[in-house]
Amino acid sequence: MLKLTILLLLVTATSFTGGYYFANSKHKSNAEKKVTGIGGIFFKCKDPKTLKEWYSKNLGLNIDQYGTNFEWRYTDNKERKGFLLWAPFKETTTYFKPSEKDFMINYRVNDLDYLLKQLQGAGISPVDTVEKVSYGKFVHLMDPEGNKIELWEPNDEEYEKITNGKVTH
Repeated sequence: MLKLTILLLLVTATSFTGGYYFANSKHKSNAEKKVTGIGGIFFKCKDPKTLKEWYSKNLGLNIDQYGTNFEWRYTDNKERKGFLLWAPFKETTTYFKPSEKDFMINYRVNDLDYLLKQLQGAGISPVDTVEKVSYGKFVHLMDPEGNKIELWEPNDEEYEKITNGKVTH
């Protein structure tokens, strides 16, 4: 009986310790380290300035030099803000290259470095190097259909500073 009790205590302690380690480790499950939301919608158009003015006048978007930022709140922390950038680009932009598509979607991620290791393990390589700026880290990939996508590990606190309060709620 004593051996059984000791065995049960060891199993319980091991389970608790293992669960605590995995729950608090930097590299949680794969599902938690992939896309967490949309960070931006970028598209080509003939005249970005006129289009931005139209959206501002007719739909009330609060436009800046890039487009408009939509502000939202995290469900698990209502005090924490997140942003989605809507941005028209001149139709001649090369920013979407090597894609020939007229749009690009920016996806928010939690841990870009870890996700890149996972992707590289699956044979998926970025088309450029990770760019680090005050408001986050960025890198670009091509999906199987030839769409260029942008991965962004945001620093929302710094991003909010560069929007100068110009957001569309």
